[in-house]
Amino acid sequence: MKICLAQAMAVKGDVNANLDNHKKLIERAVPHRADFIVFPELSLTGYEPALANGLATSKDDKRFDELQGLSDSNKLIIGAGMPIKTDDGIMIGMIIFQPFQPRKTYFKQYIHPDEEPYFIKGAYQSVLNETNIALAICFEISVPAHAEQAHNNGAEIYIASVAKTVDGMNKAIDSLSATANRYSMTVLVSNCVGECEGKKAGGRSSVWNNKGMLLEQLNEKDEGLIIFDTDSQGVIKEHKNIHSNEFNSELS
Repeated sequence: MKICLAQAMAVKGDVNANLDNHKKLIERAVPHRADFIVFPELSLTGYEPALANGLATSKDDKRFDELQGLSDSNKLIIGAGMPIKTDDGIMIGMIIFQPFQPRKTYFKQYIHPDEEPYFIKGAYQSVLNETNIALAICFEISVPAHAEQAHNNGAEIYIASVAKTVDGMNKAIDSLSATANRYSMTVLVSNCVGECEGKKAGGRSSVWNNKGMLLEQLNEKDEGLIIFDTDSQGVIKEHKNIHSNEFNSELS
């Protein structure tokens, strides 16, 4: 399986602009024959909790039909972040687009105290057909019980979608490497660049093998992709030069 991490820069609160950027990054992943592409936390709105109430919608919002079409036509699973409106309140969600299947949503189960005025917690759920893959959203990687439960449920791959500042990402890198080593899981994290909630985002999307060894990492400022082959353990990295707007590709 080829898992792609998309390191994206969001336009604050502009779902349509962010959808266009998602499509561009997906189109870059397709020639690499990616099977699953994961975007950062709340990637379709940017990480802006104070705006969530006005932006929240359902997973079946018609605006997302093009992402479903890309999933269908390329046999590609897509995980994109969005505030989701439920009967109980607004949740931080990752909408899962799977080829020719109804959309699913992974809801963040552990939220940071700063998020409590804007969001409610989700319940445990398993949303992927690939039972050896566990998902996490941002603060969940700081809760030991989350990774432990993933391991106990048979996960061999742990994929985190985050919106971390530079300092936050420094801490996350250490903890995710330790998680990979502790539970013998391959660990991947997709972070944003640009700004989130008025602070500089930390980028550095990464992949570690199941011994906690860093295999590849993007930089702090540029959009890009990491494509990781779970069979060969090979990695391809693409990053966009913010000045030339062109992508450079590297094979690890």
